[in-house]
Amino acid sequence: MRRDEVNFCPRCGAQLVETPRFGRVRPTCPACEWVFFPDPKVAVAGLAWRGGQVLLVQRANEPFRGLWTLPAGFVDAGEHPRRAVERECLEETGLAVRAGALLDVIAGAEHARGADILIVYAVEVLSGELRPGDDAALAGFFAPQDLPPLAFTSTRQILARFL
Repeated sequence: MRRDEVNFCPRCGAQLVETPRFGRVRPTCPACEWVFFPDPKVAVAGLAWRGGQVLLVQRANEPFRGLWTLPAGFVDAGEHPRRAVERECLEETGLAVRAGALLDVIAGAEHARGADILIVYAVEVLSGELRPGDDAALAGFFAPQDLPPLAFTSTRQILARFL
C-alpha cells in the first residue's frame, strides 16, 4: 500500500498525521501511535529466447499502451517470485515456462502504479501455444535487430545487457 492510499489508522480509525519516526517523516496515528510503513510493490519479468529471438508482449493498458515489454507482473502476497514469473508468462503469452537464473534486480518505480522492485529471471519455454492474454494485446518473438518500440527503461536495460 502506498502512502497516498492510507489516511486513517487501521487500528483505531483516527486520521494519520505526518510525524518524524525512525529517521523519516511517516504517517502516524496520534491516538494509538501506530506507524505506517509502506511495503514496496514487487514485480517479476521473464526473459525467454526461441531460435535467437526474444519473447515480448505488447501492452494493452496504460501506461505505455501499445509499446512492448518482457512478460511481467506483480508478485502476489505469499507467492515465490519464481512461481510469479511462471504464472505471468503463462497468463500473458499462453506459454508454460520454467524460471531459471536470476538475471537482475532493478530498483525504482518508473510510473505511479509501477513496481518499486523488479526481479528478472531467465525463463525456459516448456510448452503452450503463443497467444496474448491478460493485459497483453499481442505476443511475439523478435530478433535483437528488429525490436518493436519498448515501454520501459528496465526492459531496455535488460535487453541491452542480455541481447
